[in-house]
Formats: sequence, C-alpha cells, structure tokens
Amino acid sequence: MNLLAVERIKLFSTRSPWWCALITLALTIGFAAIIAGATPSDAQLSLSATQFGGSQFGIAVVMVLAALSVTTEYRFNTIRTTFQAVPHRSPALIAKAILVALVALVIGEIAAFGALGLGMLMRPNDGLGLHTSQDWMNVAGLGPVFAISAVLAVALGILIRHSAGAIALLLIYYLAVEELVQLIPKIGNHIHEWLPFNVANKFLRGSAEVDGPAPSDSPLSPGWALAYFAGIAIVFLLVALGVAKKRDA
Repeated sequence: MNLLAVERIKLFSTRSPWWCALITLALTIGFAAIIAGATPSDAQLSLSATQFGGSQFGIAVVMVLAALSVTTEYRFNTIRTTFQAVPHRSPALIAKAILVALVALVIGEIAAFGALGLGMLMRPNDGLGLHTSQDWMNVAGLGPVFAISAVLAVALGILIRHSAGAIALLLIYYLAVEELVQLIPKIGNHIHEWLPFNVANKFLRGSAEVDGPAPSDSPLSPGWALAYFAGIAIVFLLVALGVAKKRDA
C-alpha cells in the first residue's frame, strides 16, 4: 500500500494526468453530444453511438497518460531514486501499473456513463438505457478496457523509456496498424481476428451491426475477449519487468 501511495503522489504531482483525463472526458462526452445533436429527429440515437468517442479516441488518450507515467520518470532520472528505494524494481513498477489501471478505470466509467447520461438528456424519447447484458458491456465495459490498455501502455513505456517513442508507437499501432494488417493477402484477416484492440472491441460491442465502425471479427465470446486482452497486457508487463531488472536505470 505504501508503494501505491508513493506512485499516487508521483502521478498526480504533474499536470499531464489531469490534462489527459479532461481530454478523455471531453472526447467521450463531447462526441456523444455531437452525435446526439446530429441525429435526425425522426431517427433513434443508439446506445453504441453515445460511446463512440470513448471506444475510438478515449483509449488512445488514456494510453498516452499511462505511457507518460513511466517515461517521465526516465526522462528526469527520478526512476533511479525509485529503484534505489525498491532494489527489486518489480514491486514499484507493478504498483505503478496497478495505480494507472485504477485511474484509467475510473476515467472510463465516468466518461462512459457521462456520455450515456448526456445522450439520454438530449434524446429523452429514444429509449436509451441499459436493457441487455451487451448494453452493460458497451457502457460499463469501457472502464475495464481503459484499465487494461493502460497496463499495456505502462509495459511499453518501461520497454522504450522515451516519451515520444512510446506514444508514437502506441498511437500508430492503435489508430492504423490493426486495420492495415487486413490488407495482407490471404492471411491478413486471420491475423486481424486475434489482434488485441480488435478483440477488445468484441467485448465492448459484440458482433451486432451497430452504429459506428464495423463490429469485431474476433471468434471469441465477449467474456473470453476481455480475458484474452488482459492476458496480452499481462504478458507485455511481465516482459517489461524482466527487461527492467536486467538493464541500467
């Protein structure tokens, strides 16, 4: 618990987490407002449409927050002090990953339910609400996806140690690489089925045709999709911890 308290102080003593949190909320809730306002009066606003900003762009900002929580320490060499206080290194880095995941979870839940609430306020006659288990996953599931994405970003930050490099790699992969993989002849679609954010999208949106991007083509059920996504994040974190132990701070 002491390590978590220390990491909390370090994280919130800088401005970047606050700005990233505000940007995430603005994107998620702001897109809900834009889509609700642009939906014709004779059409219905879908629940998935209210979550478009969070599931498409909010995740990217949360990963930036998570990567900066690690790379900023390497940039200013404060990581050396951390490793001197915790010579085994892994407990301190795990505490950082847990704290950032919890922060991302809270941001995701506030953003998701805020977007839904605004959609219901702007379109009271559209029947928006959490009527099915998939509706709950679409909204409440955003927090867990944010948390797992944050752990993945922390692991990458530990491996790369440079803010610009870690953020660039995360954003390029998240925004472009998974879609471009589908262009590979013959095997592209099969590879795409198992890529992490495509699988996470299966947990959030299922297989139904809903407003927004095409549904995930992952063969996993939503529950197993979340477990698979979490497993990938844990593997990356374990690799990052092993690398951090072997090299100089």
